[in-house]
Amino acid sequence: MIDKALLLKTRELSDQLIALQTPIRILDAINWDKQTKEEFFRQKCQKNPLIDRAYYQQRDLGFVPSELRQAFSTLHRNIINQLGQLNPITQYMGKMCSEYKTVLNMLEYRGTAEFHDLSVELFGHPKDLFHAGEPSLSELANMLEQPLKSLLDANILPEDPKNIDASDAVRILSEQVNASMQGINVEVMLSDGIVSDAAAGANNIKLNQDVKFSQRELDILEVHEGWIHVGTTQNGLAQPYLTCLSKGTPSSTVTQEGLAVLTEIITLKSTPRRLSKLVNRIQAVTKVIDGAEFVDIYRDYVAQGLSKDDSYTLAQRVFRGSTATGLPFTKDIAYIKGFVLVYNLIRVAIQLGRIDQLPLLLVGKISIDDFRLISQLHDLGVIENPQFVPPHFKDLRGLATWLSFGRFIGNLSFEQLENDYKPLFL
Repeated sequence: MIDKALLLKTRELSDQLIALQTPIRILDAINWDKQTKEEFFRQKCQKNPLIDRAYYQQRDLGFVPSELRQAFSTLHRNIINQLGQLNPITQYMGKMCSEYKTVLNMLEYRGTAEFHDLSVELFGHPKDLFHAGEPSLSELANMLEQPLKSLLDANILPEDPKNIDASDAVRILSEQVNASMQGINVEVMLSDGIVSDAAAGANNIKLNQDVKFSQRELDILEVHEGWIHVGTTQNGLAQPYLTCLSKGTPSSTVTQEGLAVLTEIITLKSTPRRLSKLVNRIQAVTKVIDGAEFVDIYRDYVAQGLSKDDSYTLAQRVFRGSTATGLPFTKDIAYIKGFVLVYNLIRVAIQLGRIDQLPLLLVGKISIDDFRLISQLHDLGVIENPQFVPPHFKDLRGLATWLSFGRFIGNLSFEQLENDYKPLFL
């Protein structure tokens, strides 16, 4: 166990880290304004939006990057001096300081090629390999696309109608999360300042006031934004010493989104169209790396049957922070990349008989790369068990059975199975 005085010093330094990162809002700093969208449609969707470095520089970040970067360096030095260089607490908080400094560098390079390079450093690249000789993330997305396309083309699993106004959706989702997340007061509210349909805060879920929702979408938001994003934030805030677990770095974003997507799937809330959307995000990022421009990605989405508004929004996700002809912001690969990493971690935990450690994924906004360090800090009494645990992690028997059986089925040859069963459907 760690000395009590050292734990109190940890709390003090952790709170300082939270205060330093508070003004950093990556998406606010890189999203395009409504005027850019209006001008694109005035040009009949034929010309790329005029976005350059000057466009971003005129936007006030609310802080001076060089000064904030220096403050993180000073804090990192204080952590080392007060906790010790080899202390696992120092290792964890030191990594957070370094990653936030990279975020600041990325924001300074908005509208340049360096912005893309730094986003790759933080979130990864679609052509990265998990292991030598295995498919890249982009190739995995292409492999997943075909069965999804077959399901969607057959139109035997139609999407639920989007017939719930945003104001009614607030009421319905509030009732759902307050029933399933007892002990955590989650506020659901309307917002006109988000690009996506919904977004999670520390203790709230914001719904786009201009969007209609289906009940299925609200079910997904409950488990994705509520159980995972709000839940892990609140678990981090409840930590007695390492409160900075409530704040996510880009590397933890990958794990967070992976956990959220896994939760959608395990709870049977997700749909083929939802998964197809996540796959398309990886493909869009890959196409831009291979030379596609904004209008190309926009037209791709329109050709897939999406509305002009949705096509613009999805294309903008890829180019935010960059220019309409530049290299992409790679955050959108986090969903499937994170899913693969989290899924494999759980499989290995089952194989090793260490499934009891899996709730540690929920103690805050952690990265899988830090899982061993988190386990060590838990054993030392620095980190406490998560207060809110979703049902599928509270009773691990179902999760263990599902994944164990999945591994067994995965060893069977699908090609042979297809040959055996395909005649039954002809």
